[in-house]
Amino acid sequence: MSPRPPFPPFDEETARQKVQAAEDAWNTRDPERVALAYTEDSVWRNRDTFVTGRHAIVEFLRDKWERELDYALRKELWGFRGNRIAVRFQYECHDKDGQTWRSYGNELWEFTDEGLMRRREASINDVRIGKEDRRIFGPRPDGERGVLLPIR
Repeated sequence: MSPRPPFPPFDEETARQKVQAAEDAWNTRDPERVALAYTEDSVWRNRDTFVTGRHAIVEFLRDKWERELDYALRKELWGFRGNRIAVRFQYECHDKDGQTWRSYGNELWEFTDEGLMRRREASINDVRIGKEDRRIFGPRPDGERGVLLPIR
């Protein structure tokens, strides 16, 4: 496994870098690329789904992005300590029937010394929105780095 800087223990700057790197990767919607940030035996809880291992993460993400079309994500550092980071996030997408969704969530991350995520726990709530209410479109412009949209 290739190391993934920055490495723990995190300070505010390196924690923000890790969060932005995760956001950037997820916005590619490339399951194989995203999965490289996780250990081979990484453990996830995503809502009520439990996933173990990089191969299962790839399959989970492939299925996710087949359902969640035009997915666009924003993450914000919530807190950090040692090898752990807490994040809050929002993402928007639409389903195959055209219904638009905004999802709000929190994640808890734990990293190895090599900077790979070995544990991810995500709690997520979904809200139906109208197409006209969508606020997140693709990767964020450079000037918006680290800024999360207000909750509404």
